[in-house]
Amino acid sequence: MSQLLVNLAFIPTKPTGHAIYAKNLLPALKSLNPILLTPQTLPDFTCQAIPADLNPDFGTKGHFKRLLWEQFRLPRLYRKLRSTLLFSPIPEAPLFSRCRSVVTLHDLIPLRFPRKSPLTTYFRYYIPQVLKQAQHVLCDSQATVEDAMHYYQMPAQKFSVVPLAYDMQHFQPLDLPLQNYFLYIGRHDAYKNLERSLAAFATLPNDYEFWIAGPPDPRYTPLLHQQVAELGLGDRVKFLSYVPYRDLPQLINQAIALVFVSLWEGFGLPVLEGMACGTPVITSNLSSMPEVAGDGAMLVDPYSVDAIAAVMRLVAAQPKLRQEFVDKGIVRANQFRWEKTSQLALQILQQYL
Repeated sequence: MSQLLVNLAFIPTKPTGHAIYAKNLLPALKSLNPILLTPQTLPDFTCQAIPADLNPDFGTKGHFKRLLWEQFRLPRLYRKLRSTLLFSPIPEAPLFSRCRSVVTLHDLIPLRFPRKSPLTTYFRYYIPQVLKQAQHVLCDSQATVEDAMHYYQMPAQKFSVVPLAYDMQHFQPLDLPLQNYFLYIGRHDAYKNLERSLAAFATLPNDYEFWIAGPPDPRYTPLLHQQVAELGLGDRVKFLSYVPYRDLPQLINQAIALVFVSLWEGFGLPVLEGMACGTPVITSNLSSMPEVAGDGAMLVDPYSVDAIAAVMRLVAAQPKLRQEFVDKGIVRANQFRWEKTSQLALQILQQYL
């Protein structure tokens, strides 16, 4: 008899993208009667208690302890629970063990934009071994599949695209007055391309503002503040810091457009959430973003300040064009449903149980 284990050791108290992905897969996986490896009891599931300090709430120490737990304790649990397959919603699994696994790879951004950090080392040495040993690998996008094939020299048949989705009850059009700001949502990081977004915004008339929602980063946010000062943008640029999940729909709905022109993404969830709210989205013509946006968003070359600025001016000045992308975005977003995503994951797991 087959037995599926689901590794939820990485889930923090406040769920982030990867945790939201994992939790949205669980309803479909229920039909497989899995055992969840989690410090918290989830109703309607069989749960195996594990240490509570293995997640990002405990910083680098939490990550390190989780990696050790996965290498030394998890194989014992796998044998004890008579498992036949381990599913991990992130690319982690015991190495050099008899644990059969299916894992999810979300992106390879630390290899595309490497730093001298433990994260780059993790992606360069640990993850390729996990993927090599896995029975199969789920990826958020075809762009991530191609990155894995390129960086890790692995065959296409090792991977399946299982796109992300969005919370349809949460992100939807609201009957709210339009405000005069463009909006960015996400982390402050060099690959997010905020410098070019700000340079493009600086060419617009003074009637507009640019709001940046996302937690600051001490390595990078000061450079953005410096750029704002040098461009003379003053109080036209607002740094909102972290915005609670419950407040995002209103913030997105009232924006002229969501500007999300990253240099690379494994998926680009804000693109989907922006379209779902009926807000025009300006995004990149690179990596996964065209896969997500389809014809529902305005695609630009993220390396061209002029191209970004031109589209920002167009969407602000032409209500008819703006409405066209409001309508197209809603239609496109409706194609990404968690029911569809979880069913795809379920079908793949059933093949390897």
